[in-house]
Amino acid sequence: MTESDEQSQSVRTVIVAGSVNVAVAVAKVVAGLLSSSAAMLSEAAHSFADTTTEVLLFVALRRGGRRADAARPFGYGRESYIWALLAAVFTFVSGAGFSITHGVHVIASAEETGDYLVSYAVLVVSFVLESVSLIRTVRQVRRRAKRWKISPARVLRRTPNTTIMAVFLEDSAALVGLGLAGAGLGLAELTGDPVWDGIASVAIGVLLLVVATILARNNLSLLVGRSAREPVQDEIRRELAALPSVHGIVELLTLQLGPDDILVVARIDFADEVSGADIEDVADEAKRRLTARNPAVRFVFLNPTRTATGPEPPSHDPERPGRGREHPC
Repeated sequence: MTESDEQSQSVRTVIVAGSVNVAVAVAKVVAGLLSSSAAMLSEAAHSFADTTTEVLLFVALRRGGRRADAARPFGYGRESYIWALLAAVFTFVSGAGFSITHGVHVIASAEETGDYLVSYAVLVVSFVLESVSLIRTVRQVRRRAKRWKISPARVLRRTPNTTIMAVFLEDSAALVGLGLAGAGLGLAELTGDPVWDGIASVAIGVLLLVVATILARNNLSLLVGRSAREPVQDEIRRELAALPSVHGIVELLTLQLGPDDILVVARIDFADEVSGADIEDVADEAKRRLTARNPAVRFVFLNPTRTATGPEPPSHDPERPGRGREHPC
């Protein structure tokens, strides 16, 4: 799957999840008002928070997907992480804050609630819709896992595409939240004690806190700067080692510039007899091979160097004799 296909998949995943959240949020508000259920109103806040998150993630995909220019020679990929971080913060403040405070209020006041029949119906329909959105996200995760021959869980832990991770966590949390709301409503109806409804509301808020914290930490690590995934690095190392006249890879550094942008810097130990022209040819070949293998590799810089016992590669800088010149590809 090409980079453009992957981004299109991410955009469609966000649109599907956002559409589902809007419909579900409205239904939960109606059910919550009719039943005076704190858990249902918390679930409505959960869905509205998720909807806003999807909007911010859509903005992240569009803003971060812009091409590099003179002002931003390495592109705008990092901007997507800023918007994704804002989405996590919004979930933390709005959804979790409302759910916990409203739940505590219900527990303290023990207000009587109404008929739960409409709420049960909304919970069932919401569960089906959220499951559809989650299945789509899981399929996208599995495609990535198959591409890199790793487990889906590892994809979610290390994926630089925060959209996939955010939608997966939100949809998973939505299903768990629906279960908590259903349990709270059921216990409140069986026991006649509305405190259970309030406890469910607080539990939903805590769940949102956990999701928001995970997303915020992940986006912060990407904003600070994180290397490419281990399978990607292994693939880059194999491709570079297979280049003609290359004895070994002394050092390989990678940086995730955005969801689909990787910077590669490598110190290469070339054969003793290699010439400057040969190094330039190898640099061009390295760019071609790495890009063909993984379109996310956008920038490649090779630094001819020597090992502890090897001779110094030919220099191309007359003012700095005895040192090799970096070759941008």
